[in-house]
Amino acid sequence: MPFLGLGLHLIVAIFFAVHAVRTGRPMYWLMILFAFPLLGSIVYFAAVFLPHSRLERQARLAGHALQRKLDPGRDVREARAAFDLTPTAHNQMRLASALLESGQTAEAVAQYDACLQGPFANDPEVILGAARAKAAHGQPEAAIALLVPLQQKQPGFRPEDIGLVLGRAYTAIGRQAEAGAQFAAVAERFGSIEARVELALWALANGDEAVAQRELKEIEHARRHMTKYTLDLHRELLRRLDAALGAR
Repeated sequence: MPFLGLGLHLIVAIFFAVHAVRTGRPMYWLMILFAFPLLGSIVYFAAVFLPHSRLERQARLAGHALQRKLDPGRDVREARAAFDLTPTAHNQMRLASALLESGQTAEAVAQYDACLQGPFANDPEVILGAARAKAAHGQPEAAIALLVPLQQKQPGFRPEDIGLVLGRAYTAIGRQAEAGAQFAAVAERFGSIEARVELALWALANGDEAVAQRELKEIEHARRHMTKYTLDLHRELLRRLDAALGAR
C-alpha cells in the first residue's frame, strides 16, 4: 500500500511536470515536483494549475463582472495605487490588466509596452495581455506580431485564448482564411461557446453555410441549457451573433 501511494504521488507529479513544460513554466517547478511529489503537486496545483484553469477563469470573470457593476473603477484605482506606492514590474502588469478590463485601451497599451521592455518581456502572460490590449485599441497587426511567435514557441500556453485573439485580429485586417483556421481549431479542440460563436460569425460573414449551420445548431443547444447567470456572462457575444443573424 505505501508503494501504491508513492506511485500515485509520482503520477500526479508527472502530470503537473508535463503541464509545466508544455506551458513554458520555469524549470525549477520540475525540481519542486519531483523532490517533493505530494507537497510539490499541491503547491503547483494551487499556484499555477488552478489559477489558469477554465473553471477558475470563469469564476474570476463572473466575480469581476459583478464588482464592475457595483464599483466600476475599483480595480484600476487599487492597481494604480499599488503601482504608485511600489512601482514593480508585477504591479505594472496588474495595472495594465486592470486598464484593459476597464476599456482604457490607450493607457493599457502604454503600460504593457513598458512591461515588454522589462524583466518580464518574455513572460507569455505579458505577451498575451499586450496583444489583447493592442487588438482592443485597433492595432491588430501588432497583436498578430506578438502572438504568432508565442503560439509557435509555446503551443501549450493558453491555446484557446491565443487562438481567439488571433482569429479576431486576422478578421480585423481581412485575412479571413487565417481567421477561420484559428476559430475552427479552437472550436474543435475546446468546444466553448465563445469559440463556437466566433466560428459561426466567421462562417456567416464568409458564406460558409455548412459550417454556419453546424455551429448554430450547437450554439442553440447550449443556449437552451444555459443558466441566467451564464447567459448574462455571454450577453455581448450572443448579441453579436443575433445581430448577424438578423442582418441576413
